[in-house]
Amino acid sequence: MKAPRHLAELLKRLSQEYKNSETALHFRNPYELVVATILSAQCTDERVNKVTPALFARFPNAESLAQGRIADIEKLVQSTGFYRNKAKNLQGMAQRVVETHGGRIPDSIEELVALPGIGRKTANVVLGNAFGKPAGVVVDTHVKRLSFRLGLTKQSDPVKVEKDLNALIPQEYWTEFPHWLIWHGRRVCTARKPACERCIVAKLCPKMGLRLKASSSRISPLKRGIP
Repeated sequence: MKAPRHLAELLKRLSQEYKNSETALHFRNPYELVVATILSAQCTDERVNKVTPALFARFPNAESLAQGRIADIEKLVQSTGFYRNKAKNLQGMAQRVVETHGGRIPDSIEELVALPGIGRKTANVVLGNAFGKPAGVVVDTHVKRLSFRLGLTKQSDPVKVEKDLNALIPQEYWTEFPHWLIWHGRRVCTARKPACERCIVAKLCPKMGLRLKASSSRISPLKRGIP
């Protein structure tokens, strides 16, 4: 995809507005970030941060998590939703880490995605934020939505969105750029009612998704099938 002419200015404005932004998940090492990111699926970061202190106190490393009782893990992560599957993935991840990597979280995309419960998004989060070795732009719902609205991609599949962003965004920004979009998506460019009037990049934004939505809302009642 060809880079939009305003890309440099877009990056400049976002970086100035969110220069101190970082992942909202609390962690102290790669193991804790892997666990927190697995738990964050279909769950808010705030809820995950309430759960992980007790979880890490009980299972401070991959070895202890690998040997833990699955019922105990389920109980500790229950409030994050889909807790049985998450507990299974957490223990499977820990067991594989112990068996294959000596208890240390690996630092390559290939090795991370081979672990239970870890896809490209989680792997990118861990590599960029825990190891400082970004392998690609993290694409969550905020990044996917804002990237489309800003005209940085025409794709809806996260893997294809990541491919477009990796080609457009300089690698030095691969870790920070998702944080900028996530915070902007939460504070300003929300899904249902974006606050374009106070958006720092409004003049650079083609508002692609919003134009499509507005066009569909102007269809006549007869064309909608409304009597």
